Amino acid sequence: MVEFRTERDSMGELALPAEVYYGIQTARAIANFPISGIKPLPTYIDACVVLKKATALVNAELGCISHEAGMAIAMACDEILEGQYRDQFVVDVYQAGAGTSHHMNVNEVLANRALEILGDRKGNYERLSPNDIVNYGQSTNDVIPTAIRIGALLALDRYLYPALTELGTQLRLKALAFDDIVQAGRTHLQDAVPVRLGDVLAAYGVIVSDRARQIRQAAAELLVLGIGGSAAGTGLNTHPAYRERTIERLREFTGYDFRATPNLMAAMQSLGALVGVSGALRNLAQDVSKMASDLRLLDTGPATGLKEISLPPVQPGSSIMPGKYNPVMAEMMNMVCFQVMGLDGAIALAAQAGQLQLNVMMPLVAYDLLHMIEILGNGLEVFARKAIAGLQAHRDRCQQSAETSLALVTALNPHLGYLTCAEIAKESLQTGKALRQIVLERGLLDEGTLTQVLNLAVLSRPV
Repeated sequence: MVEFRTERDSMGELALPAEVYYGIQTARAIANFPISGIKPLPTYIDACVVLKKATALVNAELGCISHEAGMAIAMACDEILEGQYRDQFVVDVYQAGAGTSHHMNVNEVLANRALEILGDRKGNYERLSPNDIVNYGQSTNDVIPTAIRIGALLALDRYLYPALTELGTQLRLKALAFDDIVQAGRTHLQDAVPVRLGDVLAAYGVIVSDRARQIRQAAAELLVLGIGGSAAGTGLNTHPAYRERTIERLREFTGYDFRATPNLMAAMQSLGALVGVSGALRNLAQDVSKMASDLRLLDTGPATGLKEISLPPVQPGSSIMPGKYNPVMAEMMNMVCFQVMGLDGAIALAAQAGQLQLNVMMPLVAYDLLHMIEILGNGLEVFARKAIAGLQAHRDRCQQSAETSLALVTALNPHLGYLTCAEIAKESLQTGKALRQIVLERGLLDEGTLTQVLNLAVLSRPV
């Protein structure tokens, strides 16, 4: 037999299973929003709960709620941060505007667990109310944008920054290993002057480093918090010391150097800092996707393509063609990057869709921003470890492409002029003769000078 308890809100009464920790407002949201089945990400739950722990302790210190209630809420927060009760956060991502449904889900779970800690029964909100006690001095208006910022910082540290470090390390190692391998350069998918394979990978590493720096710069804006703004940025129903003390507690709990926004109303309206991080992630995704596509192209074959490199085979590539292996890690990376770029577009649309004193599209931004950080971090970590670390170069194939590239004639420009070099390239293409043979037959350069010029072209590197 399933046991039930009855809860009441401003709309009436509702029966809930006795064992659940969420309450009546969460139950209404479950019924109202059966949209995707997608629940809040664990990192977002952590962010909301660490914020609620800070507010509970501060409000207890300030005498706004009882010491007993504040300690019980903080203990409930610690249990959730340790991994308990995660199945009680159940509101769909696509929910009430601004995130009120998820916010009340958090408040109700904390209230009911705190009641148990106090030896009371779930639902006895006369003693410890989700709205009046857990949410004292707070509003969805300031809690949710603050939680998104905390969650994004946590996700960057947990998922993305370590992956970027690993990818950069693997690219540098391969750049050193392949430093002496020369291959044909390609521009417009046509032959270009020779390049060193090590330089190609080193350039990828620089790009990744640049994008990582850009993300960190954008993320610095997330340290400015609007907590204490309460409803519409007015600070209504908050203690004068609440704002600064809560930020002090958040610094203590997270290690981040948070500071208060100079304008609470602005913090309620603009999601610009979140859009900035999203845009920086999009830039990273664009460059990484291009890198993955380059590697797939260089790995085409094995018999009919370029095959100047080989990405590690990690699984059979076909259900029907025996012996086939595909560059699946690079393909995965492309798909992750496409998703990140799409999520960035959704965030940009949501950020401009706020009206007057509040942006009501925050639930979408909360999920999409943390999701893009997590999948990009996970994807890059796997890509670095299972693709870049095991990357192999085919030295002879690279050397052949470099030496037979018609673009080598570019090195002769200073000696013979552009038009003469164009004629040499056309003759080589039409007759199949090597550039060296044509130059010597025409008596344009002696063999020693020609050898020196062509060797310099093959061995040249970026300044």
